[in-house]
Amino acid sequence: MSDAPVVLVADDDPDILALVRFRLEREGYEVLAAADGQSALDLALERTPDLAVLDVMMPRLDGYELTRRLRGHEPTRSMPIILLTARVREPDVEFGTAAGADAYVTKPFSPQALRERVRAALGHTPTAGSGSRSPGPSR
Repeated sequence: MSDAPVVLVADDDPDILALVRFRLEREGYEVLAAADGQSALDLALERTPDLAVLDVMMPRLDGYELTRRLRGHEPTRSMPIILLTARVREPDVEFGTAAGADAYVTKPFSPQALRERVRAALGHTPTAGSGSRSPGPSR
């Protein structure tokens, strides 16, 4: 079993899901992938990831409701959550923040921007090789 940080990625677009998974695995993260909100919630409650990157518009649970539910469970309450979305009008950002999201990455996104958001949310670089992991930001 690896000591790499575990990142939950949920997006109903298979191309985006594959791209995000590929980029994060290349950075040294273990990635749990889900194609809808309910599957993502099930994975999160089963595995307790270190971070979640969630699409806003997904079937079965949208990213906002998924964020609220993750915040409602003790094991995932303080886990950093990044919303990945094309919806970046001020009301959308406010709604996501009210649901408990820590950050937004807008679609289309730069893989470098996503990488930097993930690193910042986790407070470390996964490939540093020190064997120690910094905790994520506290809420």
